[in-house]
Formats: sequence, structure tokens, C-alpha cells
Amino acid sequence: MQEIITQEIQLNTKNISLSIRREDLIHPFISGNKFRKLKYNLLQAKAENKDTLLTFGGAYSNHIAAAAFAGKEHGFKSIGIIRGDELESKIAENPTLQFAQECGMKFKFVSRESYRQKTEPDFLENLKQEFGNFYLVPEGGTNEYAVKGCEEILTKEDAHYDFICCSVGTGGTISGIIRSILPHQKVLGFPSLKGDFLKDEIRKFVQDQNWELITAYHFGGYGKVNPELIAFINQFYKENTIPLDPIYTGKMVFGVIDLINKNYFPENSKILLIHTGGIQGIQGMNLKLSAKKIPIINF
Repeated sequence: MQEIITQEIQLNTKNISLSIRREDLIHPFISGNKFRKLKYNLLQAKAENKDTLLTFGGAYSNHIAAAAFAGKEHGFKSIGIIRGDELESKIAENPTLQFAQECGMKFKFVSRESYRQKTEPDFLENLKQEFGNFYLVPEGGTNEYAVKGCEEILTKEDAHYDFICCSVGTGGTISGIIRSILPHQKVLGFPSLKGDFLKDEIRKFVQDQNWELITAYHFGGYGKVNPELIAFINQFYKENTIPLDPIYTGKMVFGVIDLINKNYFPENSKILLIHTGGIQGIQGMNLKLSAKKIPIINF
């Protein structure tokens, strides 16, 4: 793990201070919140004497890529249950799956309908019959061990910030941050998915009330982008030399800057953005954008 880096973002207003925590830099392949989420899960797998990790993800999943590399690095076999049985013949066209396979991950491709059963006892029992006694890491990595790891994102040097902002996928990262903030701080989460179900997911791990979900910046839902978001990500890189992924952190940073421009934050607020990584997924996103004749993300 590399040292913690925080960069200041230049704004047109002098009344707001904006910084970004570069969690994307803490490991070259297990990026950002995936490093945090896997840390204690790997320790638990070793404590249980398991030699195989099994987890779930989609075509360009950051979690699948990270779990595959983490398995290789820490001496585990790894199995990925992949959403979309049509992908089985397209591994060579998919940078994420190709990387995971090169790290030694074995795949089982299932239909989207079957994938929705991934938490059902019968579905999991069938996987145990097929693959043996594995250590289960949930989709996106979120469980109690993941939340514990995400509690370590903030340090005592972050006490001067008023707002901590992060993207939200499965709710693990924001839960860990909520648990670790000080009484004067508030956490703002920016979901990349539609729907209100995330509040219930987060409440499984936290009791505190000092957080809020800002739901206006999902850009149509998970994995959805448009030319405005792509242009913002490219311009942000040009101005700050910080790459943003289009699924999570890019949407969150877009939302925070839009809210600053709309005077959402009190004067003299100090805001910390959490960059949760995910840069590996850009290659796959650019393939999709190119196919649709939409400008690509260009770093």
C-alpha cells in the first residue's frame, strides 16, 4: 500500500475548499475501495483456512479485477460468477475479464436471471457442490469485513473537513466512512444506481444519522453515461491531472462541483472527495463509447 495522497482542487470560488483523497493510488491493481474491502476479507479467509475465493460481478467489474489480483497475490485460487452468459465467448474482447483470467481466476457465466439469485441459499449451495469449500466474498465486496476496512479511509488529519463525499455502489464504502467521522462532519453519498434501496443497505451497517444520499447524479443508472459526463471527466483531467472513472467517482465529482455552483454548501465549507478507484474499467467503457460513436475518455 502506498502513502495516502490528498490533492487540492482549484475552484472559481474562494469560499469553498475542495480536496480529493487519491485512494485510486494506494495499489496498482487492487484500487481504491477494493483494497479496503478485501483487506479483512482476505485475513478472514486465511483464518478459516480457505484456499479459494468466490465472488460475483459484471462484464467490467472493478471488484472482479481486484479480487482476481488479490487472490493471486495472497495465494488463493479465485472464481468469478459473471453476470451474462453471452460473455463466455467474448473474454478476449473484454479487458477486465482478460486481466482477471491472466491472474488465474476461473469463471462461471450465468444468465442475468440466474445472477439475481446470487444471495439465495439454494444458489449458493449449488456453487458449493460445484466448487467445494470456498470463501464467499459478496458482489462488490460489501460485508462487515469490508466496512471495517473502509473505516480506515479517513485519518485523524482529516478532522478539519466539514463534508466527506463519496460515490455509492453497494454501500460498503460509505458505511465505513460514516462509522469513522467526527460529530461535526457529514457524509454525502452519490449513488451510481437508481432507487432508494441503498438507504436500507447502509442502515444494515450504521446507526448514525449524519449522512445523506444525493440521488440526482446517476446519469440514468448503473453503467450509464452521456457526452456531458465524458466531457466533464476529460476537462477535469486536463485541469487537475486526476483521472476519474465514469461509473462511480466521475459522477460524484460532477455532482459535488454542480452543488458548489448552486450554493448548496455553506460558505467556507471544507470538502473532501474520496476517489474510490475504478480506473481499470475505462478501457472497457471506451470500447462501448466507440461502438456508439460517442467521444471517449481521454487521459
